[in-house]
Amino acid sequence: MKRIVKLAMGVGIAALTAGASHAVELVGAVQFDEDHAFTRALREFERVAGECSGGSLTFDLHLNSELGLEKDYFENMSQGIAVDYGIVSPSHMSTFSQKAPLMDMPFLFRDLDHWNAVMEQDALAPLAQDVLEQANVRLIGYAGGGTRNLIVNHPVTNMEELTGLPMRVMGAPIQTQIFEAIQAAPSVIAYDEVYNAIQTGVIDAAENEAAGIEQMKFYEVGPDISLTRHAITVRPIAFSNATFERLTPEEQDCVLEAGKAGGALGREVESSQDSEKLAAMEEAGLLTTHEFTERDKLLELAAPVKEDYAEQLGATDVLRAIEAVE
Repeated sequence: MKRIVKLAMGVGIAALTAGASHAVELVGAVQFDEDHAFTRALREFERVAGECSGGSLTFDLHLNSELGLEKDYFENMSQGIAVDYGIVSPSHMSTFSQKAPLMDMPFLFRDLDHWNAVMEQDALAPLAQDVLEQANVRLIGYAGGGTRNLIVNHPVTNMEELTGLPMRVMGAPIQTQIFEAIQAAPSVIAYDEVYNAIQTGVIDAAENEAAGIEQMKFYEVGPDISLTRHAITVRPIAFSNATFERLTPEEQDCVLEAGKAGGALGREVESSQDSEKLAAMEEAGLLTTHEFTERDKLLELAAPVKEDYAEQLGATDVLRAIEAVE
């Protein structure tokens, strides 16, 4: 009897040792702190993947740009080094995938309901496939949901005041093309340099959603928010395909399941908090919002640029599919 017990214990210890030897620690990166919607989305991804894998997947998430900016860790994921997962703006994928920024193109979504339906119906799948093929990075879920407006150091309420406005845009060419089309004067500046650029007069404006305005304290240098509502953000949860291919099939399934769960939570958090955060900052006297009175003109000016851009990329069918989602 004692021999049987000892044998059973030995088998149990061996099994535990085998499980422990297989444990995989995944390294994540995010530009923000623990309270930010992006971080909360990634924590949900970690929770679901950890539980699903029975603990064989563990996580080490670096906050507050410890591992660089989104562009940096997307490049790392592409190379299969340093970073395994993170949330990355599609604009920062453009070095690898020219099609990726289409999913974050200004004036792409009619409203939040349309945006959410596009995410749920997986209308972005052809763009995700291009990212996988060109960058070797998987898009496993979609967070985001912030409505982006102009952050300005003086009120901007109409086309006349917008014309020639020197402002920061993200690095993807479509961002520059759209803002040139609506008659602003865009230039590409690194995200962590935007505050100083406005403060020192290099630019007068930038554009962001409420969470970014709050986190980066852009209201200190750009207290006038012009409600252009020019974009609803799509922020994919990205995962290094080199890392993905080293996982077991069961772990891969867990990563894919967890990516969807993390993205869904991220969308819920950011879309619900966006207007609340903006209102709270205004109530606290940190900023003032201004309605943009000629938004129809913005849509009119942007439409041909969107069409041309999609045609250049061979993605007109994707644009049509997104526009057709009810």
